[in-house]
Amino acid sequence: MPQTIYCWRCRMDIPMLTEAEWETVSPSLADAVAQIKKYREAHGCSLLEARTKGFGQPALVAYEQITGFKETSPDALFHHRLSIYGPPCHACGKPLRTPQARYCAMCSAERPAAPAHAA
Repeated sequence: MPQTIYCWRCRMDIPMLTEAEWETVSPSLADAVAQIKKYREAHGCSLLEARTKGFGQPALVAYEQITGFKETSPDALFHHRLSIYGPPCHACGKPLRTPQARYCAMCSAERPAAPAHAA
């Protein structure tokens, strides 16, 4: 069962992909980016127009099969990856925005210092 945590961009709890699950979804995302570039070159259109053509649907299907959550934007999948977030905040429980974050963006609590290792 995928771990559900708060997504800072979506502003809601979302099922996140593990690295193994990400390896299943990411090739479809890379293919969608390539298809958009190719479409734009062939049609001389804007990125906005190319994005309306449904590229990225296989990635959305794979994500839904893994998580059970129906995401509608292939772009959102880039930040539905567990490894890009930090640990839960000790004060409010929301994940830190990055593994390197020094404070919580939600409640401003500072991240506790890592314990010093004895030599």
